[in-house]
Amino acid sequence: FRCLFFSRIIEKSDFLRFGNMAPPTRIGLAGLAVMGQNLALNIAEKGFPISVYNRTTSKVDETVERAKQEGDLPVFGFHDPESFVQSIQKPRVIIMLVKAGAPVDQTIKTLSKYMEKGDCIIDGGNEWYENTERRAKAMAELGLLYLGMGVSGGEEGARNGPSLMPGGSFEAYKYIEDILLKVAAQVPDSGPCVTYIGKGGSGNFVKMVHNGIEYGDMQLIAEAYDVLKSVGKLSNKELHCVFSEWNKGELLSFLIEITADIFGIKDDKGDGYLVDKVLDKTGMKGTGKWTVQQAADLSVAAPTIAASLDSRFLSGLKEERVEAAKVFKSGGLGDVLTEQTVDKARLIDDVRQALYASKICSYAQGMNLIREKSIEKGWDLKLGELARIWKGGCIIRAIFLDRIKKAYDRNPDLANLLVDPEFAKEIIDRQSAWRRVVCLAINSGISTPGMSSSLAYFDTYRRERVPANMVQAQRD
Repeated sequence: FRCLFFSRIIEKSDFLRFGNMAPPTRIGLAGLAVMGQNLALNIAEKGFPISVYNRTTSKVDETVERAKQEGDLPVFGFHDPESFVQSIQKPRVIIMLVKAGAPVDQTIKTLSKYMEKGDCIIDGGNEWYENTERRAKAMAELGLLYLGMGVSGGEEGARNGPSLMPGGSFEAYKYIEDILLKVAAQVPDSGPCVTYIGKGGSGNFVKMVHNGIEYGDMQLIAEAYDVLKSVGKLSNKELHCVFSEWNKGELLSFLIEITADIFGIKDDKGDGYLVDKVLDKTGMKGTGKWTVQQAADLSVAAPTIAASLDSRFLSGLKEERVEAAKVFKSGGLGDVLTEQTVDKARLIDDVRQALYASKICSYAQGMNLIREKSIEKGWDLKLGELARIWKGGCIIRAIFLDRIKKAYDRNPDLANLLVDPEFAKEIIDRQSAWRRVVCLAINSGISTPGMSSSLAYFDTYRRERVPANMVQAQRD
């Protein structure tokens, strides 16, 4: 009783409710799929006792058992929402990690009936930012605080340190700032990968654009692989070595690292490498599409991200592509149009430079989109700070992001990353190699929509006068 009394002023009813159980926990988490379980364990491991709840009670028991196995962590499971809510110290903070849309509304409805004024709900899912703003208003009418928090890094990040993008009530953010600073990924030279993003649905919006940039990154890497394999005839072993080497330089990143790893995995159920047996049909969850839609709504050019989305759409037409290949093969068009003799070493270096230059364009588009939405909504987002919190934990984490942060530190009002003096010099130095790769791909019949659209973006942006006068004359 003395421990309870000195740790927190409690009412008699509180003591009776908990009896011989643990004192109230610091925070709660509802939604115990793998992401939810891992984030709960991460929070507990950092020294914060946490209550967990899931509509499917077996998930609760599973999480508690994992907590015991992974170090007897302070995770307390509850099978009903009322006891879950009541177990959390006031003002209560509950993170939801449930599927976006209707499940979020249902979870809010279930939990809020037991919550009190000043309590806070945090949505940690990939939610549409306007839904977050709608819910924040509804919660405010009940006296509750609300945050929409982007969580990036997948299952591994959630367990060991994600990049966190909380937006909404600043008061609510201060409730849990101490937790988030410890739970987030830690980067030695720049600190925890979390910051208060801004008002409204800004956290969800920034996470959405992060995912759009991720689409672009993944597509550009896939195109680099295709050119090296289809034109350069590099083996998987050679590709493993190339990407491993790239990961030691300017392209050092999580995505380059896992790409190198992919090339080293042999098929444990047959001959050859696993990558060659993965179906060429890409899935998606919708955030890339939202990013492109928002770019169109705000009149922000985002051709690299749009090209990556189109490529996923086309990949989904597997059966049609198989039939089309037969039609055009009968007309004399093979998979690769011409068998060209290339200097492998030079091709590898050219593709590296083309990938880096294209990457600059993709990030420039994403940052411009965030800036325009920030202006429209009055969010006052700090682009350099966003680059900082993406340096660790998240899927697009890369050494490249430190250069972006420094660019915005030099000029917070930078119109476009392309005109930052350092990035401008890097693109100028790489543009010849970039053009060689795109031309080689076109002549070989290899599609490089991400690299090509990035190059077109650069060539349009750098020209003082473009043929838009003709389009305008036609409109007139």
